[in-house]
Amino acid sequence: MPIIVNLDVMMAKRKMSLNELSEKVGVTVSNLSILKTGKAKAVRFSTLEAICEVLDCQPGDILEYEN
Repeated sequence: MPIIVNLDVMMAKRKMSLNELSEKVGVTVSNLSILKTGKAKAVRFSTLEAICEVLDCQPGDILEYEN
């Protein structure tokens, strides 16, 4: 898939665990795990917004397009 998810990179930069991010964003650990591993077929803008707010980043820091 040409969309690369760099959620693990941003979490590492912020020293945040998946469990901690899950609690702060209000999304289950399993759903975040699916997104983190790049297996998600879609992501809601509201979820992306919450992740960016918690991690203090931009959507482009998390999602990347590679041809």
